[in-house]
Amino acid sequence: MKAGAMLVLMALLAGCGGGSSSSDSQEDGSPEAISDPITEGSWYRPTPLVTWQWQLQGAVNTGYPVQIYDIDLFDNDVSLIQSIQSTGKKVICYFSGGSYEQWRDDAEDFNPADLGHSLDGWEDERWLDIRSTNVRDLMAKRLDIAVSKGCDGVEPDNMDGYINDPGFDFTASDQLAYNRWMANEAHSRGLAIGLKNDLDQIKDLVEYFDFAVNEQCFEYDECDLLQPFVDANKAVLNAEYLDKYVNDAIQRQSLCTDSVNRQFSTLVLPLDLNDDFRYSCN
Repeated sequence: MKAGAMLVLMALLAGCGGGSSSSDSQEDGSPEAISDPITEGSWYRPTPLVTWQWQLQGAVNTGYPVQIYDIDLFDNDVSLIQSIQSTGKKVICYFSGGSYEQWRDDAEDFNPADLGHSLDGWEDERWLDIRSTNVRDLMAKRLDIAVSKGCDGVEPDNMDGYINDPGFDFTASDQLAYNRWMANEAHSRGLAIGLKNDLDQIKDLVEYFDFAVNEQCFEYDECDLLQPFVDANKAVLNAEYLDKYVNDAIQRQSLCTDSVNRQFSTLVLPLDLNDDFRYSCN
């Protein structure tokens, strides 16, 4: 085959063809389509047993003596982020990387074809087609917002649509490609990035991400799956919501003993993440 024809074929196989339809704009989701992880840079890299606070609703309580604040990207302004950082703390900025939220500033920029089924338990959110070029462009813009606000890192949520019912036929390989893409995009901007849940793909993603953010691994007996992060000297930030951890000091102490032994950073928090109460194992 002639060199020119070979280049055209390679471009087509890589999913670079033109067109504006949803199917035409989908990326090649295979892991081989993604470049090696970007690991060289000066971004923040939290280590095991780091202390943190996670609040996504309400006026942020900045009074906790912790090393990390994890707060909403859109709902908090530069002045708050700078105020937290002025005390030596790092700020991780939360946004949804895999779902559509109709109240966000950029909601009108998503195409109808980008939107899938509602999330189980969150009926006002819808899964996104992570293969869509438009979705990736908008997520890149969200990362740019994080840079412009001075965030030290990001926590993109809902990065495991493939194991749910997203309304699209994307695969585990599509999800892996998207998550790796997101990590490299964050690192290319000097941002740390945390892997939110997606436990089944940790072994394939731990090299790309700087820390893990997990919910309820103790409740669901899934904490062993997070060990690769600790083995790589990367923090595991975990939250638990069960009433027994809130109301029973003995149960909470047992949880915390296990958490510290694993070198996790575990909080017991309200499900709404609104700072109604907070118990820290660290």
